Amino acid sequence: MVDRDTSHLGVLIGAVRTPGIFCIPDCPARKPKPENVEFFPGVREALFAGYRACKRCRPMDANGRPPEWVNRLFKAVESRAPDRMRDFELRKLSIDPSRARRWFKQNYGMTFQAYQRALRLGTAFARLREGEKVTTVSLQHGYESESGFRDAFEKTFGKAPVAAAKKDCIVAKMIETPVGRLILGATNDAVCLLEFSDRRALEVQIRTLRSRFDTAVVPGENKQTRAAERQLKEYFTGKRQSFDLPLDYPGTPFQVTVWNELLKIPYGETIAYATLAKRIKRDGAQRAVGTANGANRIAIIIPCHRVVNAGGKLGGYGGGLWRKQLLLDLEQGADAAKLFR
Repeated sequence: MVDRDTSHLGVLIGAVRTPGIFCIPDCPARKPKPENVEFFPGVREALFAGYRACKRCRPMDANGRPPEWVNRLFKAVESRAPDRMRDFELRKLSIDPSRARRWFKQNYGMTFQAYQRALRLGTAFARLREGEKVTTVSLQHGYESESGFRDAFEKTFGKAPVAAAKKDCIVAKMIETPVGRLILGATNDAVCLLEFSDRRALEVQIRTLRSRFDTAVVPGENKQTRAAERQLKEYFTGKRQSFDLPLDYPGTPFQVTVWNELLKIPYGETIAYATLAKRIKRDGAQRAVGTANGANRIAIIIPCHRVVNAGGKLGGYGGGLWRKQLLLDLEQGADAAKLFR
């Protein structure tokens, strides 16, 4: 931090106890005393420890792109697909394999090798759905034998390749937004996930998603994620007030009723939990409505941030109240350029 070493971007977060903020390693602010600093492996842990983002270096900003070495790694993976990169090949790129493992674990919830494995299987899955034979797909995606491919496939998808080819899978990608990183997921037919990457409930949401759809969640993108990403960019620049996306959000009958009603709340408006309960003919069920709100797996697009406490107080929000306030400010006419600068 003292040297403002950019090679540590994405590797650690420094938190300063006295003002209660956290920063990226090359923050331009005056450096604090060493005894006032503690370090975290990522933004998520710093937020959970009670720190807020520094306004100088804005560690949650969309401009906080992955460090240069990570971008090199992504390009290398793309150029080698479907063959996986081994540790000695990472070293040839001047990338420490343990560093790559840590960064991917912190930012994607899996090691670099696991990311590659999931990426290969996700591509293989798409090929199987297009009618390719299992033998052909296994050899073209870096597996030495069909049996090895079948074993890896069943561990991820829970089904044999031929049976799974009849089903859809959920592809997920990390996207940068003015309110931090979001995990965006979709089947071939609809968006089914948009969640804050630092949210404590993210792992539960992913498990619920796998259970509800009876399929795996793998890295990747499709036409639905690309459309959602484009519309989210328009939303955050103040150019879009409603989303035109197919959505799929299975849940309990009560949850689905609440989520359907959330979609009816107009842009720029808020309602109270009690009002929402009345609208679904469940007077007095504010607490149950709040619980269903918190279980919403498609943040922003299904606008649970538009529900507030009686009297206009923000109430709760899984993504953090600071995000809820920013979203409401944007929708109530604040200049997006100034709001997210």
